[in-house]
Amino acid sequence: MAEELITMEDMETIFEVTDALGIHRESVRVELTKEDPGSIQKVADGMVEITLPVNESAAVFCKKLRIDLEAMGYEPSDSVLGYDDDDDDDDDEDERSQPGPRQRLS
Repeated sequence: MAEELITMEDMETIFEVTDALGIHRESVRVELTKEDPGSIQKVADGMVEITLPVNESAAVFCKKLRIDLEAMGYEPSDSVLGYDDDDDDDDDEDERSQPGPRQRLS
């Protein structure tokens, strides 16, 4: 039997949960192949490791994912992304919208 791979839709479903709980996407590892019964664990380096099950939809599994992550201490976040991903991009936009030369940072 061929291994079943996760899809982009599966990842979007997972990120809906992790983003809402303020977990940065770079702190989430998702196994590319599905394996029953699926698993959710927080490992020593602080990463959250997720394996989707073969015989259950990502939508159903993610209900359990949210419950398990909340039990691990993650709480809903107020941010739209769930985490602060602001690399001062807003400042760059403001500078681009103004006429004239851009200031160089030394």
